[in-house]
Amino acid sequence: MAKIAVLPGDGIGAEIVPPAVEALKAVGRKYGHNFEFTTGLIGGAAYDETGHPLPEETLNLCRESDAVLLGAVGGPRWEHLPVHLRPEVGALLPLRKQLGLYANLRPVRVFPQLAGASSLKTELVSGLDMLIVRELTGGLYFGEKKKEPIAGGYRVIDTLVYTTPEIDRVARLAFELAQKRSGKLTSVDKANVLESSRHWREHVQSLAPEYPRVELSHMYVDNCAMQLVREPKQFDVMVTENMFGDILTDLAAQLTGSIGMLPSASIGGEVALYEPIHGSAPDIAGKDLANPLATILSAAMMLRVTFNMEREAAEIEQAVTAVLEKGYRTGDIMQPGMKQVGTGRMGELVLEQILG
Repeated sequence: MAKIAVLPGDGIGAEIVPPAVEALKAVGRKYGHNFEFTTGLIGGAAYDETGHPLPEETLNLCRESDAVLLGAVGGPRWEHLPVHLRPEVGALLPLRKQLGLYANLRPVRVFPQLAGASSLKTELVSGLDMLIVRELTGGLYFGEKKKEPIAGGYRVIDTLVYTTPEIDRVARLAFELAQKRSGKLTSVDKANVLESSRHWREHVQSLAPEYPRVELSHMYVDNCAMQLVREPKQFDVMVTENMFGDILTDLAAQLTGSIGMLPSASIGGEVALYEPIHGSAPDIAGKDLANPLATILSAAMMLRVTFNMEREAAEIEQAVTAVLEKGYRTGDIMQPGMKQVGTGRMGELVLEQILG
């Protein structure tokens, strides 16, 4: 019995997670697997009920599970809270740290049916299939923060800290993933300005001789942002630090047609966490408008990465492809001549495809 912790969270989380759970159940029935799902509170929903965005009960549930499926957290209604109690800071960051999830894998794949939905010309994105490896538990997000009064206002400080072991483990993972793909790895930094980036580049470069089948290149983050728009298919595997990865993957999401199409896996500890890369989208929450496909594809990543179920993962991905091929779209990926459906119906269509 595989145990899966289900954390819908806030906003559209309650709408996008159930279709992914149903897809997992359907695959389980089809291939003879037993999945046990236990729901927990996280984010603003957890704060409203318990007074904390990451209750100890939820953390224990995650630790005792084989994998975690997360929706999204946060929203305007909790922005008045002290920083440490806001869902993004008080739930997501400590959850990643507590579970030891030091690497976030974000595949950027353009489905053939959605090449025309991208903001870029079709020929630039058609066939795009890259993987961004984002370091997840270091850098500015976890460094010391200060706000000090000075004459005329405040002095604010965010500390960017990386250690050699932190860089080493995520870089080695990226090298290993590159070996399994095209053998091409791009490390992204800001080594012309930041000391942390200079050390990042030096250490990543020092590892290259251990991976002779991988072609390593380095790129400044500002140039990388430009190149993702100019010629995205030059990249295959990319590795970068926490904040750069956060920004670049949102940019890369738009290449695929919508941020609603990008799944992710956060790995490194004993329990991996799977989630769409988008936020809680409170403006469309409860309106049956959200795209559930990124969450459904995150469930496929769970099957592949945590449970080594390649056939089952491919089944879900093929179901998504088939639904897109039939012309069904949520609003964010809507194209002329296609059939627009809501969150619930899109999930049902994928489920019907899995069940045949």
